[in-house]
Amino acid sequence: MTKAVVVGSGPNGLAAALTLAAEGVEVEVLEAAPTIGGGTRTSELTLPGLLHDECSGFHPLAVDTPFARRFDLSRHGLRWRWPEVQYSHPLDGGGGAAAWRSPDATAAALGADGRAWRQVFGWLTSRFDDIAEDFLRPMLHLPAHPVKLARFGALAALPATALASRWSTPQGRALFAGVAAHALRPFASPMSSAIGVALGTAAHRYGWPVAEGGSAAIARALAGLLAEHGGKVRTGITVTSLDELGSADVVMLDVAPSAAARIAGERLPPRVRRALTRYRHGPGVFKVEFAVREGVPWQHEESRHAGTVHVGGSLAEIAAAEREVHRGRMPTRPFVLVGQQYLADPSRAAGDVVPVYAYAHVPQGWAADATVAIERQIERFAPGFRDRVLARHVRSARQLQEYNPNYVGGDVVTGANDALQLVFRPRVALDPYRLGVPGVYLCSAATPPGAGAHGMCGYNAARSALRELRGKGAGCS
Repeated sequence: MTKAVVVGSGPNGLAAALTLAAEGVEVEVLEAAPTIGGGTRTSELTLPGLLHDECSGFHPLAVDTPFARRFDLSRHGLRWRWPEVQYSHPLDGGGGAAAWRSPDATAAALGADGRAWRQVFGWLTSRFDDIAEDFLRPMLHLPAHPVKLARFGALAALPATALASRWSTPQGRALFAGVAAHALRPFASPMSSAIGVALGTAAHRYGWPVAEGGSAAIARALAGLLAEHGGKVRTGITVTSLDELGSADVVMLDVAPSAAARIAGERLPPRVRRALTRYRHGPGVFKVEFAVREGVPWQHEESRHAGTVHVGGSLAEIAAAEREVHRGRMPTRPFVLVGQQYLADPSRAAGDVVPVYAYAHVPQGWAADATVAIERQIERFAPGFRDRVLARHVRSARQLQEYNPNYVGGDVVTGANDALQLVFRPRVALDPYRLGVPGVYLCSAATPPGAGAHGMCGYNAARSALRELRGKGAGCS
């Protein structure tokens, strides 16, 4: 029987394991941490009864993918829940902007910028299923929908400042700036619009849902379905070399590229080793979990109903903060993402005390405490916030790497989203999952389509392995 070992139990490692096991491969998953899940862990980090997502909190690209359609995770308890407002952006003075599931409702609330918002996101939303079919795969392929992908690509290729110029009001520009900041790239750089266009469109097509009971529900569902197919998971096992994995026919590495290079060692072809060791990581994040009585008192009304709140002020302020971070300097007013998952999933709260998730963009490997900077930014748009905070849990960029070694220097998206790596990650190759060692594949978020709890990196890598097995005439069961 064909045997596979998967190193790492994040959503991509588990997705790869499940995809292989469903085809009759005998699969074992090895996880270094005491618990599975990677970026999809949920814990009581502040006060008893409050469920905090330790990293990945919102899942706009996980709802409708080839992997999600192939495997019914709802049978193992995965339930998606949506907030009323998908994301919002407060501004000084109590104003701001918000994105609803409907692009028309969002456009109507933007007033003078509504027509421009509809022109960008309305067209994309109605065609996003086809567009996503192409961008959830490696870029070097024959597109199934070339015209639609080309229009999406024309917008994605723009610097965020250039695309933001389509909107004339502070509200419209800020609303796009907040979602574009998810790329952790300077706004003047090429393709810095790509993540914002994808996530902004996904908010209208799929929403920004949360997993009921916390993101750990994703890992539990994956592990449950894997067990149905005979797969096994072992925790507390650190893999440092391929030699430790015995005679496995397939090895899937859900690790950062540098870790893959260390594990594969001298077996790697020199060109692949160079690519993996030169792989670039982006800025880090500094994360704070808050226990807050009665929630965050946002002045901007829609922000009180938003699952995600982008905190950073105007487009110009966010652009300046992101530029400073990339220069290795901590901005006085960093961009802060605030998660209010409990609005969609009240089971995470305990009475009137709710869990609030927040992180700031910081320079790579930043070790200093950014808690005060984060609280000042929230307090700026929600006066009285500090008075409601009952407890905190803090992780610096360096501590995030200790929590999950894939987050090198606190880089939670597992790789810089510069133009080259956004298109060709982790290296330029027709099959970016193969490492040039027979049967060994990289399946982490450093591979296409990148970060998120969608599992598509693992699914794509596993399908690559299955093609190779079949090409060799190897039976899977």
